Amino acid sequence: MFDLVYTYLESPIGPLLLAGDGIRLSKVGFPNGKGRVAPHDHWRRDDGQFIEARAQLSAYFAGELRTFHLDLMPAGTPFQLAVWQALTAIPYGATMSYGELARRIDRPSASRAVGAANGANPIPIIVPCHRVIGTSGALTGFGGGIDTKRWLVAHETGGNPGDLQGSLF
Repeated sequence: MFDLVYTYLESPIGPLLLAGDGIRLSKVGFPNGKGRVAPHDHWRRDDGQFIEARAQLSAYFAGELRTFHLDLMPAGTPFQLAVWQALTAIPYGATMSYGELARRIDRPSASRAVGAANGANPIPIIVPCHRVIGTSGALTGFGGGIDTKRWLVAHETGGNPGDLQGSLF
């Protein structure tokens, strides 16, 4: 029996691995960085799956979609799930600090734990962890690498990734 079905989507930031039960996504993996996800031996590739996820991600990268409407099945602790749910409320083109995100989930002293949960997000881009930045405005760590985070933030704000230089200010 196969645990997950997967496919790839070519994108401006490289090939993204999409995995889940064929309809609901449980993982989006980057081609590089600590967020790189490689299929396991017991996963089954099926390029006919995740049609809606591929369509919405393609529209996002084309600048035609700002909000995703997909069935997701992330696996995490109740705290992680609360953080990931809060991430989905950060509007397209906006950013928020880890501290502000901690306040939004009524855990104002948990900014480090929020950062750890943010870093463990299994469905980046769709659950927009790239929109969380340091208090100083610095583009801090990201599973797909800081260049990918810079690209995503610039894509959403209409800026040039080269203009961000690791910070939004």
